[in-house]
Amino acid sequence: MLGDSKLDQILCEYYIPNYILVPGSEIKKPPWVPSCPVLVFINSKSGGQLGGNLLSTYRSVLNTNQVFDLGETKPDKVLHQIYASLGSLKQRGDVLASAIENSLRIIVAGGDGTAGWLLSVISDLKLPRPPPVATVPLGTGNNLPFSFGWGKKNPGTNRQSVFSFLEQVRNANEMKIDSWHIIMRMRSPKGGSCDPIGPLELPHSLHAFHRISQTDKLGKDGYHTFRGGFWNYFSMGLDAQISYAFHSERKLHPEKFRNQLINQSTYVKLGCTRGWLFSSLFRPSPMNIAQLTKVKVMKKLGQWEDLKIPRSIGSIVCLNLPSFSGGFNPWGTPYRKKFLNRGLTPPFVDDGLIEIVGFRNVLHGLVLLAPNGHGHRLAQANAVRFEFKKGAANHTFMRIDGEPWKQPLPADDDTVVVEISHFGQVSMLATPSCRSRSVSDPSSPTACYDEDGNSTDEGETGDDFEEKRKFGAAESFKFPDELDIAHLS
Repeated sequence: MLGDSKLDQILCEYYIPNYILVPGSEIKKPPWVPSCPVLVFINSKSGGQLGGNLLSTYRSVLNTNQVFDLGETKPDKVLHQIYASLGSLKQRGDVLASAIENSLRIIVAGGDGTAGWLLSVISDLKLPRPPPVATVPLGTGNNLPFSFGWGKKNPGTNRQSVFSFLEQVRNANEMKIDSWHIIMRMRSPKGGSCDPIGPLELPHSLHAFHRISQTDKLGKDGYHTFRGGFWNYFSMGLDAQISYAFHSERKLHPEKFRNQLINQSTYVKLGCTRGWLFSSLFRPSPMNIAQLTKVKVMKKLGQWEDLKIPRSIGSIVCLNLPSFSGGFNPWGTPYRKKFLNRGLTPPFVDDGLIEIVGFRNVLHGLVLLAPNGHGHRLAQANAVRFEFKKGAANHTFMRIDGEPWKQPLPADDDTVVVEISHFGQVSMLATPSCRSRSVSDPSSPTACYDEDGNSTDEGETGDDFEEKRKFGAAESFKFPDELDIAHLS
């Protein structure tokens, strides 16, 4: 099991015995109750060789059966089985099982896509006390781990580095985080299937469903509904185009993308070569958002209003966390007077509000490097709706938590609709250097917070609401069994 060294004795605090992890195992209880039992999920193909090395180290210091390679095992099956075992053991009066369920924490190592996968599975379990999640940064952007104080650089993979990380997990605080439901409705492509759509490669978090309700105006023959969700951001426009180019290159030449620094420099070069860098700061971009789509926001439940987008904006981001594109905060920290004049609140991660930010080009994005740099603050809202009709382009680019795709736009009188709304919450683990802020955290700048801006479910009734309540996050985020996670961040 474990050695006799002092380090191994400390590691016992994270240990889970086999009889809980492996069905049918002999019940052999350790002579202690772990204070911080953990389940570890690692994308072994993230971070080049780092994922595989990290997997080996964790398996050497913990029970091998509590460390899972996501390339071999799907997290929904693991968690369903373990929580079923815990529930059965608790009913038989197993005190250790009860203690482990109450104090269980989860570690996920990979990029933002991998972390989002785990969060969606936990959300779908609908547990009375969902286990909080700590994220190990093995991707390119690493916005989720950076937002909660886990850093954005690839970690060490030796025994001491793993031990230090486990100690941080044990001492970390829990923090709620909003999740966001996304619906996309579009006419089915001619000559192509719907799931997935012909030549269109949608993110793994978007899946085809039947119409949402009988009252849905677009829920008719010839149209299809795709549902999914995200934890950090939905973006559209030039930044998503660069991300799409990056992911396309990585799929074609995976051997060139095995180093985090090289990946990040390649990303910057693509931003320059795609023409975004040299688009004017003062004239509208040839692919500006205002020409592509009509945007509506819901600031009060049930009341949609048009959002005016400046013609200079070439990229729009709907942001939940204070980290985008590898650690930048597009929202920034406005003066209190600006908050009051524009009716804005501080950007909390658990207030049911999403920040909507615009960018002109790469040069505008680079202002984020300055201490007080930020994008163009457009609005905060409970929900956002994009409506695309025949217009300036036959396609645009979209991105959900690091997963980009090329989205066809209407060529005739059809309509493509993307709607984002609040879905629920899960628990994250946060270190003392956490950048995210909670409405329940006394240290957060609540003086400017507008309590009337909170998101609730009151006022939303009818078929649409009931259908949304039936919607399961993991069903939307669920990754197909045949997915090659080498392409996942």
